[in-house]
Amino acid sequence: MIVDLPNTTTNEVSKRLVEARGESGAVALGRVLTLILVTDEEGSDEAVGTANDASREHPSRVLVVVRGTTDGDARLDAQIRVGGDAGASEVIVLRLFGELAEHGSALVTPLLLPDAPVVVWWAGEPPADPLSERIGTMATRRIVDTAKAADPCAALEQLSKVAAPGTTDLSWSRLTRWRALLAAALDQPPYEDVTSAVVRGAADKPSVELMAAWLAHALDIPVTVEHTEPGTGMVGVHLTRASGEISIVREDGTVATMTQPGQPTRRVALHRRTDVECLTEELRRLDPDELFADVLTKGMPRIREGASA
Repeated sequence: MIVDLPNTTTNEVSKRLVEARGESGAVALGRVLTLILVTDEEGSDEAVGTANDASREHPSRVLVVVRGTTDGDARLDAQIRVGGDAGASEVIVLRLFGELAEHGSALVTPLLLPDAPVVVWWAGEPPADPLSERIGTMATRRIVDTAKAADPCAALEQLSKVAAPGTTDLSWSRLTRWRALLAAALDQPPYEDVTSAVVRGAADKPSVELMAAWLAHALDIPVTVEHTEPGTGMVGVHLTRASGEISIVREDGTVATMTQPGQPTRRVALHRRTDVECLTEELRRLDPDELFADVLTKGMPRIREGASA
């Protein structure tokens, strides 16, 4: 069920939401959090679809803040989606115009679920400092996606300067399976120290820099980054040990080849993770990701030093 409310107020939205629940048979019970989605008009449909799919594991109230032009009169256009049009959530889309475009936090506050955690996801261009944003200050977790920035590497560099507990990046979530495979390989004999590493991947993907920073921080080793063509994503990781090299190479974006000394070459399913998978993973934990904070604040400087050497 979809209800459009042009040129409305938050009071009217709250009232109409209760009515819409009754008409569609949807209930608010079982909502585990409020997800505030900040986006622009161009990317709003895709972002709402991602939030809907993620809500099947994390039933939520999704408040979509669509920032329109700041020119003209202040106006709020709202849309309520419940039932089959909202996945396992209830979705409230708030399109802000004029002066209201700069006051999204004030408009979402009356619509937050009581006594439920708040998560903010910036689906498009990330803010310079998520914690300094008014919407960011009300959240338990703040999720950005530096890969969606106009300059992804610059956005990651900026994020490393303003790292804070509770702030994370979907570019980090895209590395989960890579990190699991590497950790599993190092948990097998001969248990030798890694002396150096090479990370290969696209220059326009922040995940490549984050992988290098993670290895540098976790293993305390020099890491070299070799950039491939834009759009190729993560291509490979090579770890050097005394007995030989451990390597995971993914050329096609779906299947990786894993080689280790003394073991047969293996092919491992390693598809590129979707935004739904990454967002779902981040919503599973509402405590600070301390490892990610260390990668930003301790691992990233080591990669910068290596690049300038």
